[in-house]
Amino acid sequence: MTYTKIAVVTGPTASGKSALAVRLAKHFCGDIVSCDSMQLYRGMDIGTAKPNAAEQKAVKHHMIDVLDIKDTFSVAEYVKAAEICISNIYSKGRLPFFCGGTGLYVDAVVNSTEFGAIESLPEYREELKAFVADNGAQKLHELLKESDPEAAEKIDYRNVKRVIRALEVYKSSGVPISEWQRRSKLLPPKYDSLVILLEYEDRQTLYSRINNRVDSMMESGLLNEVKLLKEKGLFETPTAGQAIGYKEFIPYFNGEASIDECVENLKSESRRYAKRQMTWFRRNGSAKRIIADGKSEEEIFTEARDLCEEFFKPELIWSVKY
Repeated sequence: MTYTKIAVVTGPTASGKSALAVRLAKHFCGDIVSCDSMQLYRGMDIGTAKPNAAEQKAVKHHMIDVLDIKDTFSVAEYVKAAEICISNIYSKGRLPFFCGGTGLYVDAVVNSTEFGAIESLPEYREELKAFVADNGAQKLHELLKESDPEAAEKIDYRNVKRVIRALEVYKSSGVPISEWQRRSKLLPPKYDSLVILLEYEDRQTLYSRINNRVDSMMESGLLNEVKLLKEKGLFETPTAGQAIGYKEFIPYFNGEASIDECVENLKSESRRYAKRQMTWFRRNGSAKRIIADGKSEEEIFTEARDLCEEFFKPELIWSVKY
């Protein structure tokens, strides 16, 4: 079977994946499809490190600024939209380059996750949130144990969002999420994918990059961006309001912490998020790792370019530019 080919540039926050993806897409006449769950939202620009105007002008970007902050968006909806993007990109004689650090989105596209008859149940979701508020996360987790003990064993009770999603899947389809995941593994992938994982073996180097990026975000007006979005109801939203880069400033607006304390908390949360990302991405044994420690941007690009050149070989009849 011949599969449509897609390249994915992923890695932890502040690793440099966005700049690398732009260079690759320009070189190979490609478009970029964002796989960042928060870059979907309009107005969330600085805090999500959204590609700037120059980058978006240089290369066509998809799945950016497609939602209002009050909208919800499931991984199943993302996959459907991403599949349309892939088809449209190929129809124009270009190549698709996915870029982002939302591991769930990356895996769902690469592994052709099966969602079947799963529907979104916003009212039921709100009921579960109210249940958590009244009874606590552990009680909610006990509900999951009753309907899907296998999923409950894998999902930490403190990850309320994932517990709610698993319960929602069972309520919607009558099939446990663990069974959907098992079915997905039996399906052939829709796409032949090259996953490039950009990472740093020296964790302190990455952490320094994260700290510097947060400082740069503050200089670029992050606090004002958060303030404007807060006035539009950001922190009353179920998804966008939970984004790292925004929720850390709630104590400042409530008069409970100084701006410096919130910035330090943002740096800390970003470092923890990067650690979780690496744990997730390293599970993919087929990913091509590029270790960025001690390498220039040119060296990293050359390594990634060579991987893409080999991977896209048949398609490069129309695309490679030297």
